[in-house]
Amino acid sequence: MRTTLRTSGVAVRAMLLFTLILGIGYMLVITLIGQVALPAQANGSLVRDADGTVIGSQLIGQSWTDADGAALPAWFQSRPSAAGDGYDAAASSGSNLGPENADLIAAIEERKAAVTDLDGAGSIPADAVTASGSGLDPDISVAYARLQVDRVAAARGIPASDVDALVDAQVLPRDLGFLGEPRVNVLALNLALDARAPLAR
Repeated sequence: MRTTLRTSGVAVRAMLLFTLILGIGYMLVITLIGQVALPAQANGSLVRDADGTVIGSQLIGQSWTDADGAALPAWFQSRPSAAGDGYDAAASSGSNLGPENADLIAAIEERKAAVTDLDGAGSIPADAVTASGSGLDPDISVAYARLQVDRVAAARGIPASDVDALVDAQVLPRDLGFLGEPRVNVLALNLALDARAPLAR
């Protein structure tokens, strides 16, 4: 009996000790390191306007549509989201549909028609008609950004060359120089666009 009680007591003390060290202490240390070394990233990479109001995050995409879900022509559009309406961060997910799934094929055809109606016929990049694995991708390919230049320029009443230059200025390189592809953060691009040619409020 003493051996069983002693063994149980040791196990309980060990559990409490490691809960304090790994469950609480470790988290506090990592949080402190994050707040000191990378405060912006640790707090969500939030983007604020001139008044300090949070208008988005560099890490989470957002919709540039009207109340009915129609794309606003004066803004660059994000890639489709599988995370519900409005890039709901609480519903982050991919569609989990295989490439031969009828629902996925139908969704891609519908998105392709919408992009064609909005930006005209031409080569449509894959990210214009497919959702990312998280459904929250804040970036689009350079090709998709360039596809939208003429429409955005016309809606803003500025030369397409000016909008094209804004895209060039917002291109992010491959991570570590070799991972992934060059990309454009849609929120950053739209903010630069609004600074160059503000819409009437």
